[in-house]
Amino acid sequence: MLVFGQPSIGNKEILEVLDTLKSGWLGTGPKVNKFEKLICKYKKINNAIAVNSCTAALHLSLLAIGIKKGDEIILPSMTFAATANAIIHAGGVPVFADCNIETLNIDIKDIEKKITKKTKAIIPVHFAGRPCEMDQIMLIAKKFDLKVVEDCAHAIETKYKEKFAGTFGDIGCLSFYVTKNVVTGEGGALITNNVKYANKIKVWALHGLTKNAWSRFSDKGYSHYKVVSPGFKYNMMDLQASLGIHQIRKINTSWQKRKKIWNYYNKSFKNMPFIKLDPIKKYMRHAYHLYIILLDLDKIEINRDTFLEEMHKLNIGVGVHYTALHLHPYYKKKYKYKTGDLKNTEFISQRTVSLPLSPKLNLKDQRDVVNAVKKIINKYYINKY
Repeated sequence: MLVFGQPSIGNKEILEVLDTLKSGWLGTGPKVNKFEKLICKYKKINNAIAVNSCTAALHLSLLAIGIKKGDEIILPSMTFAATANAIIHAGGVPVFADCNIETLNIDIKDIEKKITKKTKAIIPVHFAGRPCEMDQIMLIAKKFDLKVVEDCAHAIETKYKEKFAGTFGDIGCLSFYVTKNVVTGEGGALITNNVKYANKIKVWALHGLTKNAWSRFSDKGYSHYKVVSPGFKYNMMDLQASLGIHQIRKINTSWQKRKKIWNYYNKSFKNMPFIKLDPIKKYMRHAYHLYIILLDLDKIEINRDTFLEEMHKLNIGVGVHYTALHLHPYYKKKYKYKTGDLKNTEFISQRTVSLPLSPKLNLKDQRDVVNAVKKIINKYYINKY
């Protein structure tokens, strides 16, 4: 079985983890600090706070920008549950916007339509690694005095007009989950140039303590802490950072490998019955996190879920990014959404398939994916491929 989203872990990562285990310091310590500095250097940002997930990063970001009970935050429905759940945990109300079929990113025009007196922020999601049109989003934010928290779970390498995703808004949130472009197993980070936000988040991420554990138990001697806020247990461990240190150092090499696979897929699927996405603009850098195909259901005799089953029978792991979030039972019932509210998102939701894309894939793996897709399409294509 070709596993979807398998991470590429090298010998340096393994040795670093062993070094951490032998050191006796497994929790938040010097390696987390080192990883944070590497994130800052790569993203060209002043502050990075490593946490245990991108979900935690989103939650802390919303608290930092001052979200209170009843505040509305606009986000795309074409995203993972964490984006909406973080809003709910911060006391806010998620307001789902439609997306653009050609880019899969949030529809800029629909953002303005969803703004009310209660709107306090926008969360653009750089979907699959393609940057949102941040110039336009920031103009809307300025016009309506809104905060912007960028969901960069797919987009650590992503750039828009030579500037990194996550550095346009007030705070950017990164993911280092096992399937992501930089892997720590579980993990995430917040990036910001706002020192006030950074200082708050550092305290909130570790129980609301004034000193983290590394500071208290280092060779400088014991230091008493004070609880200044009812914080959270959101800190990253040195064990996780041990992977991240070397993952981020080879980030450009891994990106080049994924780009090569991306281009191979594009060439192989050129004449397939898929709905075409917009080419990547010259002023954008795509992170190549997900390779998504949109099945043209008018040209094949099966639906998307049958396609997934057929791929599984051929031992190819695939993903779905995503089922329209506003139609999941909780959000649908709680916020009174119904089928037809976000037509583009629902259209994509019924047709989207994510194919394996990882620097670990060799040429045989890539050919297996392409051959499996072509075999299924040829079997069910009305005009035969």
